[in-house]
Amino acid sequence: MPTSTTQTTQAAVIGAGIAGIATAIRLAVKGYAVEVLEANAYPGGKLSSFQLGDYRFDAGPSLFTLPQLVDELFVLAGKKPTDYFQYQKLPETCRYFYEDGTRFVADAEPEKLAQTLEKYLGEPAESTRRHLRDSALKYDITERLFLHRSLHKLGTYLNRDALKGYLNLHRLDAFRTMNRANSTRFKDPRTVQLFNRYATYNGSDPFRTPATMNIIPHLEYNVGAYFPAGGMVAITNSLVRLAEDLGVQFHYQTPVRRIVTEGNRVTGLEVPAGFRPFGLVVSNMDVVSTFRKLLPTAKPPERILRQPKSSSALIFYWGINRRFSELGLHNIFFSQDYPTEFRYLFDKKTIHADPTVYLNITSKYEPSDAPADGENWFVMVNAPANDGQDWDALIATTRANIIQKLSRLLGADVASLIACEAVLDPRLIESRTSSAQGALYGNSSNNRFAAFLRHANFSSQFRNLYFVGGSVHPGGGIPLCLLSARITAGLV
Repeated sequence: MPTSTTQTTQAAVIGAGIAGIATAIRLAVKGYAVEVLEANAYPGGKLSSFQLGDYRFDAGPSLFTLPQLVDELFVLAGKKPTDYFQYQKLPETCRYFYEDGTRFVADAEPEKLAQTLEKYLGEPAESTRRHLRDSALKYDITERLFLHRSLHKLGTYLNRDALKGYLNLHRLDAFRTMNRANSTRFKDPRTVQLFNRYATYNGSDPFRTPATMNIIPHLEYNVGAYFPAGGMVAITNSLVRLAEDLGVQFHYQTPVRRIVTEGNRVTGLEVPAGFRPFGLVVSNMDVVSTFRKLLPTAKPPERILRQPKSSSALIFYWGINRRFSELGLHNIFFSQDYPTEFRYLFDKKTIHADPTVYLNITSKYEPSDAPADGENWFVMVNAPANDGQDWDALIATTRANIIQKLSRLLGADVASLIACEAVLDPRLIESRTSSAQGALYGNSSNNRFAAFLRHANFSSQFRNLYFVGGSVHPGGGIPLCLLSARITAGLV
């Protein structure tokens, strides 16, 4: 329950993204009077939803792991999580489709996955078992050292967890790329491609990002993937409800124009209605946008702000007037040439003619998301960050390529099945969420030092200014944003 020691301190959170909402909850529990100022008319940032005719779509993130990070916010507030939020563990993680005609369902249980890959890809089951054990070990090493603490405080490096991390740093495999490590471990290129794709979970290139990123499959297989009742937006809605129950005030359509400073302190915020005084400010806005737009007179940390950006996304939301029994909640249609796909993405800054296609269909678990004879298709390909490309032409070309690919692999004329459509591209992601260049995960993780090239969760210039969200430590994606909120609130 909230304490009374800081009850009169006014705290502002800029942005109602998932990290901003979680930070508001944690500050309210500490006793702060919290207000969240959001430029959009809705909360959640990327984690929002919309209706298109008879079809409902989650707008952004579609994979839910580490649900305990959501549950702990309710427990922290003295509430029962299931009174606000329910979810179920998925029996399968994904359905895979390859250009050579291979297709299979990846079971969520590690041993069954190992057997499946042996059956369909000829990959020795022990190779998969060993990979998932190694993924768990990497996660255990990095979790307490890098993910639960600020990397910019001396105490992070002077404790028992840090010592354990130092003694096992060689196990993180930071000096090989993910692809090199996976190519060494697995004999079948299709297995390598399957595990290489986890680099995209933080917007990276498996041919450049360090093999340390092989920690990611641990969350999906050893821990589990989940689906929230009501879709992914239920995460946002339940946390907003909790925050409001704790007295947090949300102000929508209230863009912050400037963070007002005096000396080494923030004094408040400039909003359309005028100046608002606050004793504490947390920015959930992308750190690049925070400095460039809201702190024009502050000294910007240029080395961090100019780091290469992660990938973005091009998403087609299609209301499909047919049901496909061979499709599940998560589906991947792989590119024939993965190295070329990523070379186009990060070097040529465009989308290859044969992109890997991710297809998410929430109506498989929430039938009300689509008509009885249809499905709501969230169709995504990785896209470069916005760098002035001719997006209108690229969208048209990519749309045609995706339809051709899906039609061929599914044996159906997909174009004729599209009843309604909406499109989200890097320009819109940038304008709607203030994400620099529309990058989904802030700075790229394509080098071994990427973790140390994210901005700290606190300001070194202003004593009462903090940062939270996917553009700062520890990174992007729902779990890391929730951990970012825990770190940031712990520093206050």
